[in-house]
Amino acid sequence: MEALPRETIVDVLEERLREDILTGRHPAGSYLPPERELANGFGVTRTTLKHAFGRLVHAGLLETRHGVGTRVRDFLRLGGADLLPMLVRHSPDWIGEIFEVRRSIGALIAERAAARATAAQVAELRSLLAAVGNADGGDPVQLADAEVHRALARATGNRVYVLLTNTLFNAYLPVRAALVGPFQDPRTAHDRLEPVVEAVAARDAEAARAAAGDYLSTTERIMLEGLARPEGRRDGAR
Repeated sequence: MEALPRETIVDVLEERLREDILTGRHPAGSYLPPERELANGFGVTRTTLKHAFGRLVHAGLLETRHGVGTRVRDFLRLGGADLLPMLVRHSPDWIGEIFEVRRSIGALIAERAAARATAAQVAELRSLLAAVGNADGGDPVQLADAEVHRALARATGNRVYVLLTNTLFNAYLPVRAALVGPFQDPRTAHDRLEPVVEAVAARDAEAARAAAGDYLSTTERIMLEGLARPEGRRDGAR
């Protein structure tokens, strides 16, 4: 058995500050209270506070200027997609917006892959698709399915699509357990994804886009149903 991670004071403080920022208690552009005041208010040392600040600076929520103070960044104007996992942990409502992007980007990737995939890439796609059907169900199928989509992105020949695919998968991580619905049965998951791979193999861009659209819409519906269940909400809130 794996030992459960222990929350440190810095972990708790980081979470408290992050929630205060994302809920607007500390709005974008505002300066946080002086370090001494904040440390006293939270009952922590200034060293602990600085560690929490450092994490939030790295996450793109704060910026610190020596002699000026610590200001809340406007993450919606200045931030990048790397913030998505954190935002999903804050509020699973972000998942709906992520899925909207998933639908449009996923269909475009399939279309581009059909136009550009090499014979070796088609062979890789078929091999990875077979792995979906041979997985044990649930989490292993979900991971195998993700590898097919990464391969589709690589088959476009455009590395930006690869990075976008990785970003979207990373965004799911905080609620991944609640999104396992479409992957419980390996054969069904395989058959659902097969038309996308075969359309790419046939070099039929229009059919690939349509098949990807069907796949993405169907799996989205199942995943959102799972997320809406009480146990799904608890998983997403962890």
